[in-house]
Amino acid sequence: MDGKPLLEAAGLVKSFGETRVLRGVDLAVPAGTVSVLIGPSGSGKTTVLRCLNALERPEAGLVRIGDVSVDFAALPQQGRRAALRAETRLRAQSGMVFQAHHLFPHRSALENLLEGPVVVQGRPREEARAEALVLLERVGLKGREDSLPSQLSGGQQQRVGIARALAIRPQVVLFDEPTSALDPELVGEVLAVMRDLAEGGTTMVVVTHEIRFAQQVADQVLFLDGGVVVERGPAAQVIADPREERTRRFLRRLLDPL
Repeated sequence: MDGKPLLEAAGLVKSFGETRVLRGVDLAVPAGTVSVLIGPSGSGKTTVLRCLNALERPEAGLVRIGDVSVDFAALPQQGRRAALRAETRLRAQSGMVFQAHHLFPHRSALENLLEGPVVVQGRPREEARAEALVLLERVGLKGREDSLPSQLSGGQQQRVGIARALAIRPQVVLFDEPTSALDPELVGEVLAVMRDLAEGGTTMVVVTHEIRFAQQVADQVLFLDGGVVVERGPAAQVIADPREERTRRFLRRLLDPL
């Protein structure tokens, strides 16, 4: 795709205590495309997402989404308030779908969707409500707007989570292993919603072990290991014909665990 990518990350470095989790990760995501991050547990995939959303503050690196950018290495010099404002502004550009649903248990599906637009963004409640109803229908939950999370299956709760991420009108939607906590029979319904979003042009960055989904939907696949991007490219190349031996070993273990 021509022009500047919608999302760019450059030189992301992040440590937890003595452990260096990211060692200079770069990422470029054009608008309307799907980027899938794969790799072994502990490779840094989730940390990349959390840095893109400013849920984690890297020690170094720049993240830009649209016209909003943050140079994380420069944040400490800006003062606490200015740094928090910069992170909040960046966070507002993306919606996050977590492994667990993280829904408010005492609020209905519809009320879960209204929290971000009304309370955080200050949009008129009726406008947000109308959009929320459309989103619930889009994820296959028409008629369940008054249901509490406890009255929904795990797959339905995750679909509410996707609709909630979309309700803030994000430029990018970030998915952190959205099917990993689901029973196998519920995985398909969540992936179907994600395929629909991809076909509709939603810009997405997805951490997943669902390799078939990556093959079918991803515009690019990045394989991370040890906090670095070992290999990147079109899904057909990285998954079907990886260039790097580390990528080949990982995919063999994942696709043929026995």
